[in-house]
Amino acid sequence: MRSLWKGFLGFGLVSIPVKLYVATEKKDVKFRYLHQACMTPVQYQKRCPTCNKDLDNSEIVYGYEYQKGRFVVLNEEDFARIPLPSTRSVEILNFVDLNQVDPLYFDKSYYLEPGDGGSKPYLLLLQAMEATGKIAIARVVIRTKESLAAVRVKDRVLVMETMFFPDEVRSYAGLSLPGDNIQIHENESKMAISLIENLTTDFDPDQYQNRYRQALREMIEAKIAGQEVEVSPEAPAANVVDLMEALKQSVKMTEKPRKRKRTAKTGVGT
Repeated sequence: MRSLWKGFLGFGLVSIPVKLYVATEKKDVKFRYLHQACMTPVQYQKRCPTCNKDLDNSEIVYGYEYQKGRFVVLNEEDFARIPLPSTRSVEILNFVDLNQVDPLYFDKSYYLEPGDGGSKPYLLLLQAMEATGKIAIARVVIRTKESLAAVRVKDRVLVMETMFFPDEVRSYAGLSLPGDNIQIHENESKMAISLIENLTTDFDPDQYQNRYRQALREMIEAKIAGQEVEVSPEAPAANVVDLMEALKQSVKMTEKPRKRKRTAKTGVGT
């Protein structure tokens, strides 16, 4: 992997040299837009309708529309004058418990690798975070953008999650949510809890696959090979069913496989 940048992880008065690596990647199937009549890829040009000409990047500036049709113009020099730290840094502000941070705040994930001379303080911080069970809340500057971030330990590596600021998280006020007028019967609650218990297991990410992406790739490969593409039957229309009966059936469906797994595990140890 290529590092995104080299900088420092600030831990009190200790500055730990680190390298930043993108931890995730999208694997969606990518498409191009084509003109249906001739199958030519559609082009997207940067064009000024007033001057009636195509533009290159050197002719384009950033404009903030503060009123309809009225702009404040900013250039690269303006962005450079914004009072952000000049060095690339991850400045630790606080330590908190992970369960206090709602996953809604997390944005992108990065790996932190110790840079030259940073192995010992990196390991010291990692071990101290493991011992206390805490994660770090930090302020990070990547390129010219400042973000909130969480630094945590995963499998002996420090992982940084950039975070949304509180004013970037939308409120759920205004959603039509269930009110106090809805009554849940005790038996319905027990069945729902039983269903959750039957489906509870240890999290293993390898058991989850992107079925839609796989089916899409298979369809594309079949079209390339000139084969007939099979179309899945339409899902039956949803029927209104009794909630309690549906819960009972769901519990039955999930109960048997769980029992077989327990029996198999018991047999191994005997």
